[in-house]
Amino acid sequence: MADTGIPLTRDAALRRLDAFLPAAAGAYARLRNKENGQGGHVHVSQLSAALRRRLVSEREVVDAVLERHGLVPAEKFVSEVFWRTYWKGWLEQRPSLWEDYGKALDRAQVRLETLNDVRKRYAAAVEGRTGIDCFDAWADELEQTGYLHNWARMQFASIWIFTLGLPWELGAALMFDRLIDADPASNTLSWRWVAGLHTAGKAYLADAERIRSMTDGRFAPKDLARTARIPADTLDVPQPTPIRQMRAPDPSAATLLLLTTEDLSVERIDQIRALPVKVIAALEGRNDWDRIALADGLARASEVWPEAAITQDLSTTALPDTAKSSGCTQIATAFLPVGPVASSIAPLQAEFAQRGIVLTEYLRDWDRSSWPYCRKGFFGLKEKIPALLQASL
Repeated sequence: MADTGIPLTRDAALRRLDAFLPAAAGAYARLRNKENGQGGHVHVSQLSAALRRRLVSEREVVDAVLERHGLVPAEKFVSEVFWRTYWKGWLEQRPSLWEDYGKALDRAQVRLETLNDVRKRYAAAVEGRTGIDCFDAWADELEQTGYLHNWARMQFASIWIFTLGLPWELGAALMFDRLIDADPASNTLSWRWVAGLHTAGKAYLADAERIRSMTDGRFAPKDLARTARIPADTLDVPQPTPIRQMRAPDPSAATLLLLTTEDLSVERIDQIRALPVKVIAALEGRNDWDRIALADGLARASEVWPEAAITQDLSTTALPDTAKSSGCTQIATAFLPVGPVASSIAPLQAEFAQRGIVLTEYLRDWDRSSWPYCRKGFFGLKEKIPALLQASL
């Protein structure tokens, strides 16, 4: 695992935030889309991996930036933080799209196995052998570091879909597997947006001259697609549904505190700190980056509940037995948004009930107040940002 310098512990994230603060207003607004190549991503916060795992919360980051600059100068950075919230809330109200993506990915993988032409183009893309200079460099950076500048991700996805003619689902899966900050909502929905599926008919086409300009002439790609071919049968977007109801933690119930990569600073939440925690269990991560962050979250939680038993790398299937054998009648965790973690735990609900265990979740105020405005386009949330920030002061 390459050392990217991207923070994966809370202390490292707070140090990175402090170092970034001077540039969070004017410099960020002017330079955030400049793509300087591997090791040169100095104009962005590089906090995405920490925010994805909530080693630090959106509220903490935005508050620090506002205290330093105020909302008007820092509007662009604050908006980018809210884009993460928008994707989460949008998918949370259309959970069927996550299942649909999984089924489409299965079909795309069958094509990969059975169609020689698709298999060859896919291998060239993954291995950075397409002959498209920028794409091949980004494929190599993604493989080596687990990171790509956000603007480069858009170009990569567009070239993958429209120039190389590969299924967007395969590209989304590749990035989700390799990105240090891989987020189910942001990754999946961003690929859908580039492909022209988020807003019907509005695809994102990579432009060679724009790439040359934003990379200061490092790249000069040729023969990029000039038109976006969007399959008509993929344009149906389900109507938003109510955010699912969750059961709040019981402050009197013997509790197994479940830590997942969805939120690794739950010990800072007053309602969670008040729980009688007997066991702290960290659900196993997908990769070494997750494991670093989970270990950090576990260490901080154990300081709050020093007498609690500790369980590391807990498998999902072992969760009911671990809770029952520890005498816990309640599992408390942060809200589990649409994605692999929630999907792995949902099938256990019947077993929890049989064993007299209640699964409870805590939804942060940031999500609770913002997600109702994530039902349509981003502007519906963006225009509410000042009021949302003022209401939570």
